[in-house]
Amino acid sequence: MNAASCEASSWKDLYHAAIYEPDLSKLPERIAAAEAALVLRARELFYTARDDAEEGESLDYAMYILHALSSSLKRRPALIDLKAG
Repeated sequence: MNAASCEASSWKDLYHAAIYEPDLSKLPERIAAAEAALVLRARELFYTARDDAEEGESLDYAMYILHALSSSLKRRPALIDLKAG
């Protein structure tokens, strides 16, 4: 596996960990980690001369999903407290 594949799988692993996290109390932390990895990978793609539009689109889509998930959690903070407690 080359370095680009490792970097791509890293953000993908964190993204999947976030969207499939069953414990709502851990979800904000998972989302934050995935978003940070997505931003880092997007910067790497921007600063390299590689033309990887497909991965760029995947990053955009993943960020959109994570933002929607995060927004839904912010609207239901009581639900997280009930599940955690």
